[in-house]
Amino acid sequence: MYKILQKQDLVPHVHLFKIDAPRVAQKVQPGQFIVLRIDEEGERIPLTVAGWDREEGSVTVVVMEVGTTTHRLGMLSTGDTITDFVGPLGVPTHIDNYGTVVCVAGGFAIAVIRPIARALKAAGNRVISIMGARSKDLLFWEEELRQASSELIINTDDGSYGRHGLVTEPLKELLEQGGIDRVIAIGPSIMMKFCAKTSEPFGVNTGVSLNPIMVDGTGMCGCCRVSVNGVTKFACVDGPDFDGHQVDWDLLLARQRSYLDEEKLSFDQWRAKHGV
Repeated sequence: MYKILQKQDLVPHVHLFKIDAPRVAQKVQPGQFIVLRIDEEGERIPLTVAGWDREEGSVTVVVMEVGTTTHRLGMLSTGDTITDFVGPLGVPTHIDNYGTVVCVAGGFAIAVIRPIARALKAAGNRVISIMGARSKDLLFWEEELRQASSELIINTDDGSYGRHGLVTEPLKELLEQGGIDRVIAIGPSIMMKFCAKTSEPFGVNTGVSLNPIMVDGTGMCGCCRVSVNGVTKFACVDGPDFDGHQVDWDLLLARQRSYLDEEKLSFDQWRAKHGV
């Protein structure tokens, strides 16, 4: 059993969990993920690691409530336990001294981009981070990401905080100014698609994390098949990081909708059973 050392509600329906998992904490690297299962009757879900403390032996994940398992997680508290916490899985994000790197984070992926930005900065890069959300009340970890970056730009879709507009707008401005050596975009698939489309005319390598399409997390289910430069890859074992300019985004977005009906049915049945 894996004990929840800390649960923190970051914004509505988004929660931080610090889990006692010493063996995972010793090995995990930026960009990797874990697979957890709440109990013996629960499903296995992949979650990208948002932080770790090797001395404490803890691993931090950030969860947004979207379906049955994530809502069940949201009901847990500090001191509760979960049955399985497996990892680290996936290929770590490649960290090097590229020069100037723009890290773009959308929604709760702000938690995922922070360890990557911090590692890039430690490697000698100038890191410009762009964090975006629909509105101010969905933003979190502003100071944490600011500390991990050389410069921070904040966008909200409705203009309630920071710049008004999408994250692709400051990204395009930075690319037009020149001197950008690499872009890393993590967030909803549609956001990553348009970040890659924005940078492609400038020829700047753009890494994306295809975590949103993963289900099983070990390569056995085949649900995370993606076409990268015309070659079939599995996001969980070959990635999750890929060159955003080579991803077939239309195919990925279509595959991501494959289980919407089943997910809704599962959630409806769970809510009916437990009176939620």
